[in-house]
Amino acid sequence: MVQLSPWLWAVILVVGVFAAHWGAEQLSHPIKKLRRQLGLTAVAGGALVGIAAAGSEIGINVTSAYRGVSDIGLGMMLGSNIVSIPLIVTIAYVASRKRDLGGETEGQDTRRDGGQGSTSSGGQTATHGRHRQENLLRIQKEAVTVLILPYLGILGLVAVLTLPESGRGLQPIDGWIMGAAYLAYLGQAFFRGRSESEDVQWTKKELGLAGAGLVVLASGAYGIVLSTENIVAALGISRLVGGLFVTAIVTAIPEMFATWSVVRSGQVTAGTTSVIGDNAVTMTVAFVPLALVTVPIEDFQLYWVNLLFVALMPAVYAGLTHWGATEHGFTHWQVLLFDAFYFLYIGVMALSVLNLF
Repeated sequence: MVQLSPWLWAVILVVGVFAAHWGAEQLSHPIKKLRRQLGLTAVAGGALVGIAAAGSEIGINVTSAYRGVSDIGLGMMLGSNIVSIPLIVTIAYVASRKRDLGGETEGQDTRRDGGQGSTSSGGQTATHGRHRQENLLRIQKEAVTVLILPYLGILGLVAVLTLPESGRGLQPIDGWIMGAAYLAYLGQAFFRGRSESEDVQWTKKELGLAGAGLVVLASGAYGIVLSTENIVAALGISRLVGGLFVTAIVTAIPEMFATWSVVRSGQVTAGTTSVIGDNAVTMTVAFVPLALVTVPIEDFQLYWVNLLFVALMPAVYAGLTHWGATEHGFTHWQVLLFDAFYFLYIGVMALSVLNLF
């Protein structure tokens, strides 16, 4: 490993994260156009757009597998799926408190959601004002059935493949199965979320930027893995823990800014639920490169505790969204409750790492 100061490696880590995020953003633009061309609702399209949103996680796992430090990728995969959901819900809630959201409307999506809402700007303004008074982060109800329940099914499949003692760990056959699981996840979202298609124009510039984004994403992912590898060595912690609490948390930072921007533009449901599509891609497509090189589970307790919280977060998301308010969404106390679950995770992890339970 290159001998540099841990602080310098931390800078390289942050730069790599934002580079990978920029690259993923360039890939997301043509994918979003494809969503409109295929005629997918914002929620259903999240399953497709997630392939670009999770681009940095995929790149990190490919690099981790290539460099023989798969524990970093495994830790990042689990840790990012735990921290991202409560973090994004909190950011979305705060962003949606703005009096007037932007010109991007969810009126069409709301209308597809069973006729509620209005496509007029005046109707949307009145509805948003009511949601602000009620301290409600409104989310379309189809998010639960189209995104969250299938994602929980994916997590159940991961548990079946990796927890039993006879096949414990990530193996090549598991990678093929999880790749097929993503195709099934994508297919059900397409089937259940179809609407009117739109005519879109493709330009050489955006396709060129997408190609450049792929190169920058790969470079950023390599920098992330290399810097994490050196940071954990300097701190004397395991690569799995480094992936959980160094790589995973830092990679969530760009997504925070993206969520803030999307929600402020008026796309509240898209900004709040895209994290589920992102996480589904992380646990399927990003699972594949690690499985292909075979990753044994060396600290089984640490693994199952984290996998449990990976499943707990979307389960809480679904429960609070569906049953916690008169309309689908999160009230301010529910957001705080959600955040409390993450602090519970931190406490459990501290006990687990210290072998106190």
